Amino acid sequence: MLVPDSPLSDSPYEVLGVPADADHDTLRRAHRRRLRETHPDTGGRADEFHAVQAAWDLIGTPEGRARYDRGRLAHADEPASWAPRARERRETRPQARSYGHPGGWMRQRYLELVREWAGRGADLDDPFDARIVQSAPRELRLLLADAIAEEATAAQIAELGIAYTAWHDVIVEQRGFSGGFAPGEDGLGPASATKLDHVVLGPSGLFAVASQDWGAPVKLKRGELIGEGLTHGETPFATLAQRAKALGRAARVRVSGLLIVVPDGASPEGVLDAGKHRGMAAALVQRPRLPHVLRIGVLGAPAIGGQELFEVRTRLQEAVRFVE
Repeated sequence: MLVPDSPLSDSPYEVLGVPADADHDTLRRAHRRRLRETHPDTGGRADEFHAVQAAWDLIGTPEGRARYDRGRLAHADEPASWAPRARERRETRPQARSYGHPGGWMRQRYLELVREWAGRGADLDDPFDARIVQSAPRELRLLLADAIAEEATAAQIAELGIAYTAWHDVIVEQRGFSGGFAPGEDGLGPASATKLDHVVLGPSGLFAVASQDWGAPVKLKRGELIGEGLTHGETPFATLAQRAKALGRAARVRVSGLLIVVPDGASPEGVLDAGKHRGMAAALVQRPRLPHVLRIGVLGAPAIGGQELFEVRTRLQEAVRFVE
């Protein structure tokens, strides 16, 4: 079975708006209709237009469709799965120091809720099987998508080298926060713990990093993110800034910058300046650009060097607590 890029991805049949058993003529007419509807010259969106083209590339010929369907209908003993896998190291050079379990809390929440959704007594041999995931409610798919995003970001951070230290799934205590979880209210994912996905320290500064996959493109408007995948009232940068400030108070450190990391192609450019939030420089970053950004820093974010770097690391080690 072919696994889409994200648990939130539509199948090519969904993109074209036809059932999976549609005949070829129906498929061809749907393709032409969707091209007209999504073409930028007729008021459509470029990302949707490209998605229609990509869907047709997968299932537009009998041979291609057969290959896709063979995967889609794979036997249960060969399931496609978003289960976590051990990451293979691409290099032998020392990696960044890393603490915590990136994506762990989100995966645990997904496991709890997908079993509740399936119902008591349901047999879920692999709750991460792509067929189960794609039939689950969007709120559950969002949890898993964010877990995968956090794991992918952590893998990139690890390649920065020994000069960097990263803490993942860091719990933060905010003034006025009464505890518990409030789905969709905090602006950094559904049913999200009050946490920072990643805290990264290196010569370029100390960064609070959020890994997100909303399943749709996002863009900046007056320093905040907007997009179809966000729920009403979500303020991702404002929320990240609030949590970064809470960490700074607890550890007696100054956070240099804020980074929200999205999948490749999910924003208009690889790196977008989001201005300042609570005095911290902020940027929207596509994941492939993240290592470069963390090495050179963000405009307006103070670098850290020498003895100060050691002191900040020590304070963070003493203050950081992880989501359980």
